[in-house]
Amino acid sequence: MLTMDKVLTSDELIALEDRYGAHNYAPLPVVLSKGRGVFVWDVEGKQYYDFLSAYSAMNQGHCHPRILRALTEQASKLTLTSRAFYNDVLGKYEQYITEYFGYDRVLPMNTGVEGGETAVKLARKWGYLKKGIPVNAAKIIFVTGNFWGRTLAAISSSTDPKSTAGFGPYMPGYQLIPYNDLAALEAALQDPTVAGFMVEPIQGEAGVVVPDENYLPSAYALCQKYNVLFIADEIQTGIARTGRLLCCDYHDFKPDILVLGKALSGGVYPVSAVLARDEIMLNIRPGEHGSTYGGNPLACAVAMEALEVVRDENLADNAFHLGAVFRERMQRNLVEQTDLVTLVRGKGLLNAIVVNDEEHGDLAARICLQLAENGLLAKPTHGNIIRFAPPLVMTMEQLEQCCGIIEQTVLSMD
Repeated sequence: MLTMDKVLTSDELIALEDRYGAHNYAPLPVVLSKGRGVFVWDVEGKQYYDFLSAYSAMNQGHCHPRILRALTEQASKLTLTSRAFYNDVLGKYEQYITEYFGYDRVLPMNTGVEGGETAVKLARKWGYLKKGIPVNAAKIIFVTGNFWGRTLAAISSSTDPKSTAGFGPYMPGYQLIPYNDLAALEAALQDPTVAGFMVEPIQGEAGVVVPDENYLPSAYALCQKYNVLFIADEIQTGIARTGRLLCCDYHDFKPDILVLGKALSGGVYPVSAVLARDEIMLNIRPGEHGSTYGGNPLACAVAMEALEVVRDENLADNAFHLGAVFRERMQRNLVEQTDLVTLVRGKGLLNAIVVNDEEHGDLAARICLQLAENGLLAKPTHGNIIRFAPPLVMTMEQLEQCCGIIEQTVLSMD
């Protein structure tokens, strides 16, 4: 029997997960035990720069003192009531977040994938009650390469065989079209049974795939033309990650439905939110959607403080300027100086390099292992892509140090 206070090594802790946990993840062999700001430490005390930020959940940095204070103060008073009763924090949070992002109403949930499913339900309900789509005929359009989770509803829109194989049958009422293809979108929108178009402004899990500059605003205009709801999945791109509060802000339009998660809590508690105007949100009636934990007072207190930190510390501006420096250095020192890296892309501090795996095999994975040895944590995706997304509280000096680590590591593999 394991005693809870026994100090275990990284190898022992990895062995415990391998023995008792489901094998649904393949982490890098690093066991973390502490985090502060842009840094994390493993159980042996080695310090690393975190360049994944828990898939952009840690925009405000690890263990931000203001967010932790909000968490502990609320946790000492009231954590959960369910929605069977009112609580004294939810209404304040609902007013705060709707005014913060400029929407009429919010439906609070817990995880990003719950937010995505909520958006799909809202669009379908709106389609039946407002657009006049025949019962059970509503369609939601998705694009290839999308990722919004691994529930059955989410994988039903996926084109990744790792997510879908062995889990069918899949959710009906979904249609997939190519990403970044306005002609395909317009053709699909002409179907009068289409209720919504759900898209990531930048595809994160697919490898930080950035569409053409006119894609998002033109897609929104097409949705307006054909009376279809534009659903922006900003779970990873939102909350200052790309150098604007929302990635859609680069194009000066407001999505009909906005889905947020991850950094909405600064990484200390599961919080997600779906925002929309009255004519969309008020189609959902009591008993038709909900969650025991959705809108709990602890989550509401944490989310308000997490958003305050984003605004007070100008994290969007910091991400914008540091991201430009990062991409310039990767382009100059890696893409133009070696055949190992063929492309750098991204916005703000959501970036990726594309590694030449055709000639170098599992190079991206080997680079990430060597980066960890050199004190920086990142993770490959889709084989030959390495995503870089550090906390937005990073300083210019720290970014320059990290660029040096990345450049030295990649060039050492040549």
